[in-house]
Amino acid sequence: MNQTVAIILLALLAVAVISFLINLYNKLVLLKFNVDKAYSNIDVVLKQRADEIPNLVSVAKNFMNYEKDILTKLTELRTVYTTTTDSDKKTALANETSKALSSFFAVSENYPELRSNNNFLELQKRISELENKISDRREFFNDSVNLYNIGIHEFPNVILAKMLGYKDKILLEVTEQEKQYHGVQF
Repeated sequence: MNQTVAIILLALLAVAVISFLINLYNKLVLLKFNVDKAYSNIDVVLKQRADEIPNLVSVAKNFMNYEKDILTKLTELRTVYTTTTDSDKKTALANETSKALSSFFAVSENYPELRSNNNFLELQKRISELENKISDRREFFNDSVNLYNIGIHEFPNVILAKMLGYKDKILLEVTEQEKQYHGVQF
């Protein structure tokens, strides 16, 4: 009788451990796919923004003879972004592109003839609309990334996450221009 009870207890313990590991694995998979989904949602808009950069550079080249470094950087970032498939690298490139676009639009203030060009104004408006969409989706993306990063560092998740090769994901940053609200910087 004691041997039967011991076998039943061992079987229950084995079922409990296996169930725990399955739940742990499923949680990590859920977090990973949640980040992937959030990235897919924002990647569409980031790609649209990247597609506008050649048009912006083309229009600006005629007016901004002294700002070739910014134009070259925007072009390089766009090229690397469109050829990269790694979501972490694309996120880092999107952060750099946001900073470069902010610099570009700040410098464009020094060129009144550019600021009055209809093509430039249309492109600026289009990019501004895309930036607003990115801003809306960034919150969901960053929340998903934050939950994922926390999830892979929690104990005992960290053990299984390391075995599965899960690594921290990069957040989409808020640019300094976006931090400014009615002239007040946060």
